[in-house]
Amino acid sequence: MRHTPPLAPQFYVTAPQPCPYLDGRMERKLFTALQGEGAERLHDSLSKQGFRRSQNVLYRPACVECAACMSVRIKVVDFHPTRGQKRTLRRNAHLRRKASAPWATEEQYDLFRRYLDSRHADGGMADMDVFEFAAMVEETQIRTRVVEYVDQDSDTLNAVCLTDVLDDGVSLVYSFYEPELQANSLGTHVILDHIEIAREAGLPYVYLGYWVPGSPKMGYKARFSGLEVYSGGAWAPLRDAQAYDASMHPLSTDPISEQVANIKLPGLRPISR
Repeated sequence: MRHTPPLAPQFYVTAPQPCPYLDGRMERKLFTALQGEGAERLHDSLSKQGFRRSQNVLYRPACVECAACMSVRIKVVDFHPTRGQKRTLRRNAHLRRKASAPWATEEQYDLFRRYLDSRHADGGMADMDVFEFAAMVEETQIRTRVVEYVDQDSDTLNAVCLTDVLDDGVSLVYSFYEPELQANSLGTHVILDHIEIAREAGLPYVYLGYWVPGSPKMGYKARFSGLEVYSGGAWAPLRDAQAYDASMHPLSTDPISEQVANIKLPGLRPISR
């Protein structure tokens, strides 16, 4: 029998677990399933409210005493590359961009494994096998692309980005690259090229996920001009990155019930408590 999902999505909270970005803290996520005919509209709406996609789940941080994680996006019209970013583009001018439907390949997985083993050997994805990798790439209810960066001279795969297409931008879900080419700043190149992808498509934003003040892993995101942060229920230009801190306070976040009540759903008013 076919069961139609409820019109209003159901939201849940994960159990606390160690934060991967800031030592000594516990993280918790608010999440909902991405399913049904309205999946794309729901994804677009919640992405503008700080949510991220992982396969068929949308989530955002909902920690008890910490509000350090902030969703960030680049406003394309306000982006101007630094001299270092221009050098990165020149250094990778030999790469050819190839965008395709979300389909996993052995070549992608081999590169993914080399990247994890070199950069994130102790991370949460370290044990991901080829079937889990395929699920990460292929299980999507929305418009998703795999963007590959191939060396035109050797025809080898240097970088990959799993990219969602929103009604107002592109969202970098997950990217990985050849660790032996660290000097080429491939991670930065992928972001710079997605700014160009958005510009070519007439889309105003590039969504980069979360920026965490005080976390060295996330510091690179603050180096892009035109950056906006989602904080207090609204997007605003990034001030001096040093003006943001990751201090903990018991009143830094709203109760889960209030967070859910303030979520705006496509075509509906905020959820009532």
